[in-house]
Amino acid sequence: MTMRITCLALGTLLVGATGAFALVPTAEDLAPPDIGFVVDGGDLEAEALAEGSCLDPALAEDAAPGAPASLAASAGAAAATADPQAAAQRPVAFEYSDGYYTRLKVHKIASFATLPLFITQFALGQKLYSGDYGDGTKDAHTAVAIGTATLFGVNTVTGVMNLWEARKDPNKSTKKKVHGILMLAADAGFVATGLLAPGDDGGGDRSAHRAVALTSMGVATVAYLLMLFGN
Repeated sequence: MTMRITCLALGTLLVGATGAFALVPTAEDLAPPDIGFVVDGGDLEAEALAEGSCLDPALAEDAAPGAPASLAASAGAAAATADPQAAAQRPVAFEYSDGYYTRLKVHKIASFATLPLFITQFALGQKLYSGDYGDGTKDAHTAVAIGTATLFGVNTVTGVMNLWEARKDPNKSTKKKVHGILMLAADAGFVATGLLAPGDDGGGDRSAHRAVALTSMGVATVAYLLMLFGN
């Protein structure tokens, strides 16, 4: 009788121990689920990773309509902290006046006359320099010189005014600054060209006049092509 009760008690304890062991969680049970949720189910970062987000601010702005707004904000902040240089390179809005765009339009339209005037003036000047010219060649040369001076006067005024207005633009182009400097140098060269022009009294220096004129044309052409084809 005592042996039977003892065996029954041992059997009960064994069954209870087996059941209790079966209820103990294993390492696999304690591991977080593959989708990335923690115990409280509110981990937004795990949800983002489950949806394939890389926390890139550019991608966060295009997030799915169902994504939480706080997720996009935290994604942008995290990426900006990780790469501050990329955030600093983003263009900043800058507003120009209506006068700026009017001057820019005039400047561009007038610029189309640059190369035709240079080619015409070079051909006329070459005839005068070689002595092979007719009665109207000198007058034509003077007229084209006046046209060139007028063109550069208009473009100098409009260009300088626009450069001054753009001085506070954080996105201002280095190319425009180089263009302006070269054109101002060409302006000075054309003034010197006029001062060196030979007159009817035999004054002036024909060789220096020609050399300075060609140099000024070359500088202005480089500046013109820089804006026309430069990246």
